[in-house]
Amino acid sequence: MSERKVSRRSFLGGAAAGAAAFNVITAPGLAAQRRAAAGSQQTGVAVLGGGVGGLTAAHELAERGFKVTVFEPKALGGKARSIPVPGTGTGGRKDLPGEHGFRFFPGFYKNVPDTMRRIPVPGNADGAFDNLVNASQEMFVLDSGQTWMLPSFDASGLSEGIETIVSAVGLGLQVPANEVEYFLRKMLVFQTSCDARRLGEWEQTAWWDYVNAGKFSAEYQKVFGNGLTKDLVAAQGKVASTYTIGLMGLAFIYSLLAESSADIQRQSGYGNADRLLNAPTNEAWIDPWVAHLRSLGVQFVEGYGASALQMAGDDVAGVTLTNAAGQSLTVSADHYVAAMPVEKARALFDAPVRQAAPELAKLDQLSYDYMNGIQFFLDQKLDRPVKGHVAYMDSPWSLTSIEQGLFWNRDLPSSYGNGKLADILSVDISDFNTPGILYGKSAVDCSKSEIFNEVWAQLKRALNADNNTELSDAMLIDWALDPAVSFPAGQPATSSEPLLINTAGSLGDRPEAATSISNLFLAADYVRNDINLATMEGANEAGRQAANAILSRSGSSAAPASLGTLWEPSEWDAAKRTDAARYAAGQPNLLDIIPAGLPL
Repeated sequence: MSERKVSRRSFLGGAAAGAAAFNVITAPGLAAQRRAAAGSQQTGVAVLGGGVGGLTAAHELAERGFKVTVFEPKALGGKARSIPVPGTGTGGRKDLPGEHGFRFFPGFYKNVPDTMRRIPVPGNADGAFDNLVNASQEMFVLDSGQTWMLPSFDASGLSEGIETIVSAVGLGLQVPANEVEYFLRKMLVFQTSCDARRLGEWEQTAWWDYVNAGKFSAEYQKVFGNGLTKDLVAAQGKVASTYTIGLMGLAFIYSLLAESSADIQRQSGYGNADRLLNAPTNEAWIDPWVAHLRSLGVQFVEGYGASALQMAGDDVAGVTLTNAAGQSLTVSADHYVAAMPVEKARALFDAPVRQAAPELAKLDQLSYDYMNGIQFFLDQKLDRPVKGHVAYMDSPWSLTSIEQGLFWNRDLPSSYGNGKLADILSVDISDFNTPGILYGKSAVDCSKSEIFNEVWAQLKRALNADNNTELSDAMLIDWALDPAVSFPAGQPATSSEPLLINTAGSLGDRPEAATSISNLFLAADYVRNDINLATMEGANEAGRQAANAILSRSGSSAAPASLGTLWEPSEWDAAKRTDAARYAAGQPNLLDIIPAGLPL
């Protein structure tokens, strides 16, 4: 039995004729025969999707001697990729650098930074990781004109640091002091809750209900009940899982404290809380990553997406891939990694697949929403630049922004566009379903130009308060909305790249990376993972889990990929043990008991 060699030219020529077969490994069992004959760890893996999850799985497997081919229907990098604005570059400059949305690398990420350190970049001792730069400010803006900057904190102790940060956010945004105190108590309840309670009680509870937002002021609801969940994870507080929001809130606070405490930084392994890339995502990360994977032997086939899996008994025997023109090809491999988002995966996993892996049917219960970016290209910088993210707390569309020109190590006017580019205000739209201020319509009911006008108006209303003009129409060179947002005639706007939402109780519907099908694995952010949020970190972790499952099932002796986890300080271990006993006895957390006669 011999491996069939197929050149890229002949492969694509066959596909153009209407059908082709492409064997990563020509027959099941060939890899095992090779290992027996030569002690090789090579095997054939087809990775179906070239986003962060797929590239991570390919990276981990290629480093361990596996033969990997990545099939990507749209563009390598997935939602993390750069999306240049076609036709906007003149005089030898590159097109204006659009993005799906701005990239944000919190200090509590561990898996993505580890991958970045292993991507060589000339002149960088730590590879692509050295292309991360630290933000030094965070700002919250109210339409009343009040702006509040997150200050530096002295982490003399965890409890004191948490109280300082939460109080500063709440009081700075006009939340009554007694309500801030109550929210702090709820944060302590989550901190001291045992794992069983977090999964058995708080995972089933919506964040809005957990913090009793319905019983407090409009300011409390705006900041703690709904605002932070929308701005951070594009999820309404009334549906978001308390388990997810609690984990993320504490992780972000811990990373803020780690900035000023070497001891906390050493224990947690966390870096600066807010980090960004120093260039467009493809230039700083994705392009070097793909180049490195090619050097490791990974092959890439772009333009083809998985459309059907062929089952042979309880195993995958092959996969059909189709391009935009409807042309198809058949791929066979020893192992298959489905590395596409949940809305694509549940379409791929048809009845025969679900019969062999019943857990995949639960994907139909998962929810997703839109979180897409829009970039505003300016011919001058803002008068009061913020070296970090800005959250527009009164924005109906839950906008957040970053001035990318403050962080990129590029000469913008000579590098991009028509020579006039001075700054890029990159904005994420996290709420597509609330009426705006110009047209009284939600984003899904707007046209493309109306979305631009609405976002621009919301930004100006927040930034130009108190007779101070930060943004003016004269500054705007061009703008670009994420092309994933489309506008079908007579129908609401849709996004082909939505974001998984961790609704209360949804963890039980999310699968592991290793499925019941012996040669099918999952590498996407909906897979159960430690960070428990649809992020680049979650996708990376899932890719590592998929690689480790392939190592295990193929009998490889290679060391498994490392799995970074969220840090939990030991100060609350005793309280968690007490809570474990109380939870087992059906009793509430000790700190969650409100004395009789006291208002919430």
